[in-house]
Amino acid sequence: MTTVTVFLVEADGTRRTVEGRSGQSLMRAAVSNAIEGIAADCGGCMTCATCHVFIDDAWLERVGTPSADEDSMLDFTAVPRRPNSRLSCQVVLEPRLEGLVAGLPETQY
Repeated sequence: MTTVTVFLVEADGTRRTVEGRSGQSLMRAAVSNAIEGIAADCGGCMTCATCHVFIDDAWLERVGTPSADEDSMLDFTAVPRRPNSRLSCQVVLEPRLEGLVAGLPETQY
């Protein structure tokens, strides 16, 4: 299985390297790599919005747009949503996302 490396940037600017499997969600990869900025309370069921990330503008087209359900859940994030907001449980890693950069909000609660 292909490994995809992505970078999560904490609110203070600290950059964390995360490795995940192709087909795995960004949220699962972050949790597996002990990234504290992803709470993932619902385990990826898209019911809690505690895996909120900000996709770097250079990656928005490759990541794609949120579904209608995800778009609705983004209204419930602890930090106000931005045009580049996504729920990391809905971002599926694949080889074309190698090097993806996403920011973490200052809090998920």
